[in-house]
Amino acid sequence: SSFQGVALRSLSTSSPHDHPEHGRLVYKGNLAKTVLGVKFFSYSTSIFNLFMMPYIMLKSGIGVESLLVQAAFYGLIGIFTFVTPVTLHLLTKGYVIRLYYKDEVDTYTAITYNAILAEKATVFHQKDVKIPDITTMFTTFYAKTKSMLVNPTLFPNPQDYNHLMGYDKSSFFKFEDLEE
Repeated sequence: SSFQGVALRSLSTSSPHDHPEHGRLVYKGNLAKTVLGVKFFSYSTSIFNLFMMPYIMLKSGIGVESLLVQAAFYGLIGIFTFVTPVTLHLLTKGYVIRLYYKDEVDTYTAITYNAILAEKATVFHQKDVKIPDITTMFTTFYAKTKSMLVNPTLFPNPQDYNHLMGYDKSSFFKFEDLEE
């Protein structure tokens, strides 16, 4: 049976890095599992907090205390329950897990995680890529209006990164400028 598996794999015409719908895999983020794990942990602790709140309020007698103590307690719980997952999502929503390129139509498909931890595909053309004027911490480029974060050193082929960013299409200085 192991021979049949080898034979079947060798008959495949596409690379393991190809996706029939999205094209050729040109980038794979190394923090994908970490981002997913941290977001899942944050969401699960928030859900746990929501379910434990009635029990904590009942056992602690917080309802008897002053309004100021109640506001402080609910504010503290609210920060950990709602603000942390929202902040994590805002910081990581542009992290590109995988990036595919389709040569025939010059389109990229960026796979990111959405708010409910499902993979989301964003399709864009190379002409839609905008490099920010000011370097920001969580943005390498904008695809249309969506910020994307990639690590340039994780592109197996540097020409793929150069094409994505448009570095292969325009030169930053021209030899005619040097002659003048």
